[in-house]
This record gives sequence, C-alpha cells and structure tokens, in this order.
Amino acid sequence: QVQLVESGGGLVQAGGSLRLSCAASGRTFGNLAMGWFRQAPGKEREFVAAINWSGGNPYYAESVEGRFTISKDNAKNTVYLQMNSLKPEDTAVYYCAADLGSHSDLAVAYDYWGQGTQVTVSS
Repeated sequence: QVQLVESGGGLVQAGGSLRLSCAASGRTFGNLAMGWFRQAPGKEREFVAAINWSGGNPYYAESVEGRFTISKDNAKNTVYLQMNSLKPEDTAVYYCAADLGSHSDLAVAYDYWGQGTQVTVSS
C-alpha cells in the first residue's frame, strides 16, 4: 500500500505561482513513478505531468508545458509540482498518483491516489 497526501493548494491571482507537494509513505518511494492530474468542476480528470521512478524523463500536458515543472525527491519521499504563470483555467482539484510501473499520462495506469488539493486561480 501507498499513502499519498497532497498539500500546497490555495487561492492565487492569475500570473502567480504555487508549489504543490505530495508526500508518500508505505512503500519504497524510489520504485514509484509519479503523476499529477487535475479535475475541474463538471469536467473529467485530466493528466498534468508525470515523472519516472528515478526522477527523470518528465513530461507534461500541452496545456501546462513551459509553465509547470514536476520533480521527485526520493530522499524526502515527495513529488512536487511547481506551477508558474497560473491561469484561471488551471483552477481544479489537483491529485498526485503513484504508478508501480512506468510513468504514464493515463489515469488508469496509476495504482494509488491522494485525496487532492484545491487550486483556485482568480482573474
């Protein structure tokens, strides 16, 4: 089992920044690929970013490319999502997820999920 706890969400003005954190416990974090997803009201959950078990090969949804950065600190059992130049359309609940296999942009590939943290971007 893996437990994931997100933090760092909040209210920010358009153009601002936030850094989300996801702390993991319960399994060797260094073996896990990690991803971030988000879900806005009335919309399906969508992929944001993913990173492999070693913290390499990050990739992003086109909508956040160049603005968001995913990183993984195996020593701290934590994955981060640095979000810059935020837009109102980034408003959503953000979830981190752990994948026992290779990282993916498909939600069904992930084995464990956190409870989510709300990010609200005002215009």
